[in-house]
Amino acid sequence: MPLMVVGTIALDDLKTPAGDMKDLLGGSASHLSMSASLFTKVHLAGIVGKDFPKKHMALFKRKGINVDSIVHADGQTFHWYGEYRKEDLNTAITLKTELGVITSYVPKVTAAQWNIPQVFLANIDPETQMKFLQCMRKPQFVGADTMNLWINTMKESVLRLMKKVNLFVLNDGEARMLTGETNIVKAAKCLRAMGPSIIVIKKGEHGVFCYADKFMFGFPAFPVENVVDPTGAGDTFAGGLMGYLSKVNKVNEIHLRQAVIYATICSSFNVEGFGAAKTSSLTLKTVDARRKQFLKFMES
Repeated sequence: MPLMVVGTIALDDLKTPAGDMKDLLGGSASHLSMSASLFTKVHLAGIVGKDFPKKHMALFKRKGINVDSIVHADGQTFHWYGEYRKEDLNTAITLKTELGVITSYVPKVTAAQWNIPQVFLANIDPETQMKFLQCMRKPQFVGADTMNLWINTMKESVLRLMKKVNLFVLNDGEARMLTGETNIVKAAKCLRAMGPSIIVIKKGEHGVFCYADKFMFGFPAFPVENVVDPTGAGDTFAGGLMGYLSKVNKVNEIHLRQAVIYATICSSFNVEGFGAAKTSSLTLKTVDARRKQFLKFMES
């Protein structure tokens, strides 16, 4: 089944121990769409400014991503300037953020997309996520992501959104922040009580934990030796997760386990290159080869 995605579409200027890069394709929806498009037809919604490079838009189209609901506005594209230091590649240091046209974004969906059954609300402010969800006509399955900024500044909106979604994805720090629970299992149970039937908690290099009423499970991360750029790893994970679930169009423990494994593998490729350099050229064959390595790794 096709997947409708909304979130940020951005430009990133980035410095890591591997080098300095400018005007990389960034944003939650961009990274998510790269991995989700391996499994299903992706329809992408967001906003870009007049400075958004044509090559990035061409990349979306080359990946088979529908861009009909991307708003093109006067002004500058949302731009993030960040840094990762050698001593802690897990933590992004924000040097500067230029919000640009994202402050005026009003979600739109073409009539042909109103009835798309699978929806993912990638990281953007929860009020925009809610407005976008209202554009869709009774979607069958809705996933959402959030971040610490929105939990700190718009917690009530995050809580309202959670009542509208089936799948909620966040990292372990955000889970503890939102629930006040330090134990990850207790935090997951608390999040489940807030609305979503499936909770997926990302733990970075320590893997992932998944919780639902009738089951819970966890997987390690794929061991990556050379981390180049961690930006978008969580969004890439969410894309692999939701993309696979959209493909099989059935959510149960068996399919969810497979989806989390595929999401883990997609994320492992993301960190090996700047921006979308690795995920934009990924094929399902390459992903499946690493997936087999991962399964052997877990058996050993």
